[in-house]
Amino acid sequence: VSSSASDLLLPGCELTSSTKSYTFKVDEEDESDHILALSVVCLTDGAKDECNVVEVVGRNHENQEIVVPVANLRLSCQPLLSLDNFQLQPPVTFRLAAGSGPVHLAGWHQIMHREDDSFEEEEDMSEDEIAPVMPAKKQRGKQ
Repeated sequence: VSSSASDLLLPGCELTSSTKSYTFKVDEEDESDHILALSVVCLTDGAKDECNVVEVVGRNHENQEIVVPVANLRLSCQPLLSLDNFQLQPPVTFRLAAGSGPVHLAGWHQIMHREDDSFEEEEDMSEDEIAPVMPAKKQRGKQ
């Protein structure tokens, strides 16, 4: 299946003591390919000087839930972390495992739309439809 046009969206969310998690998911019937990339995790106004641990909850190749800590932020020593477009496969949950935030997460979401028709047309071609390659004819020049 070939991919064609893509949409690029810039999602963001904020985790706080009252909103400790955010789940990013796509419609299960959507046949497009989705890539979610986490670019920056940072403390915002009102953050206390405490450890703020952000975890990503997702699924591995065996569909088992896995939890990975991706940031440990503290206002006095590391208020911001660049994750260099850490790519994730939706659905994924971002969770504030420790601290009260607020922690802002920013990144991008790319949607690759599939074009099933063009792929089927190419695959249906049989060898009979391709013109055979003929050897070149030697031309005799006058000397």
